[in-house]
Amino acid sequence: MVAEGAGASPVVVPDPRRRRPGRGAWLHPDPACLRLAERRRAFPRALRVPGPLDTTAVHEHIGAGQRAAHDRTDAGPVPRQATEGKQVDPS
Repeated sequence: MVAEGAGASPVVVPDPRRRRPGRGAWLHPDPACLRLAERRRAFPRALRVPGPLDTTAVHEHIGAGQRAAHDRTDAGPVPRQATEGKQVDPS
């Protein structure tokens, strides 16, 4: 996560590729961790920005990741390759 906009309303934006300039902060991609960080006011402290920060973009990013993970698990079991009957040549 990186703070952008040094004006009156700085915004915290996700930086999954770790390429944006500025001081960054780590956060687990878990909505509970985001809520805890907001409650503890961790973003202004970690990013060294005075005042409150808008975390809307982070909520959207984590929500999109949660939906994608949910969609992958709803697809059913992952097919396994058959390994029975295969033998390794000892030579």
